[in-house]
Amino acid sequence: MDSLKKTPLYDTHVKLGGKMVDFGGWALPVQYSSILEEHKAVRERAGLFDVSHMGEIFVEGKDAFSFLQHMVTNDLTSMTENRCRYSPMCYENGGTVDDILVYKFSDTRYLLVVNASNTDKDYEWLVKNSAGFDVKLENQSASWAQLALQGPKFMEVLNKLNVEGEIPAKNYTFNPEIKLNSVPCLVSRTGYTGEDGVEIYCKAEYGERIHEMLMEAGKDIGMLPCGLGARDTLRFEASMPLYGHEITADITPKEAGLGFAIKLNKEEFIGKEALMEEPKRVRIGLKLIDKGIAREHYDVYVGDKLVGFTTSGGIAPTVGGNLAMALVCTCVKDEQIFEIEVRNKRLKAEKVALPFYKR
Repeated sequence: MDSLKKTPLYDTHVKLGGKMVDFGGWALPVQYSSILEEHKAVRERAGLFDVSHMGEIFVEGKDAFSFLQHMVTNDLTSMTENRCRYSPMCYENGGTVDDILVYKFSDTRYLLVVNASNTDKDYEWLVKNSAGFDVKLENQSASWAQLALQGPKFMEVLNKLNVEGEIPAKNYTFNPEIKLNSVPCLVSRTGYTGEDGVEIYCKAEYGERIHEMLMEAGKDIGMLPCGLGARDTLRFEASMPLYGHEITADITPKEAGLGFAIKLNKEEFIGKEALMEEPKRVRIGLKLIDKGIAREHYDVYVGDKLVGFTTSGGIAPTVGGNLAMALVCTCVKDEQIFEIEVRNKRLKAEKVALPFYKR
């Protein structure tokens, strides 16, 4: 673990018995108790995740708005202050650089929250394309801690603290001036579990204190600290895309079913021309009929025809069954029965609607 990057909460994870693993060069807990217990806690009560490995890139300057309009596929025109917006960021060929959250402080100041493994690459991509725009880019990732408090009882946890300022009431809004037990935080009504909840940003040196006070406040409702394992099963059930799986440099957001975040009526943005073409592949949901588990990168067939591959798969603890998401040729999008090749054996699977789980 010595060679891996550590979040400001590393010592907390070790103290709580987290099973530490290498996650894209970061030492992070995959679980504390069990993945299933942590998953259940988030669906029924609340769970607390350390997501401090995520990247924070600030964009400031006179041209901040026009620069970001050029960089992302979604339209930021209607955004007001203290709003967040989800958006892919694409290459010229439509492939995905990353999927990010855009936080608007003002027309001249934004925060981009990016995937941990993509932080350096995203920053370089933004810098490379900033020529001609009056903007200043700053990668402040190392200065921040980020915690995700998720689950239907998350407000019961926050209500045990001395909260100064309004907790955001609407999804995809944030308040940059909140104090939790006197600790200054930015709190956003966002998350990656399919449940209601908030994400809490604070200076790195306050990370452990915030984690400790939240865990203490969540004791009565049985809140658990949660690791990467539950984070993945939760987002998978909610059918949320994961970079490197459902979206990659070779998979466009349109193929991944993220059309809601691609605004082709926008004047221009990187990748627009490529995304105007009809996709040749589509993301679908599959439920195994035969016994077995389909992980990612397993071939998918209709009869003897290879039609695509799985992007994520596994057990779905809340909805039940063994499920998978797959990227398949649009020529078979109306088929109902597929076969997934698992260890040289073809397993039957039926097409099911996405998302697998809705709260």
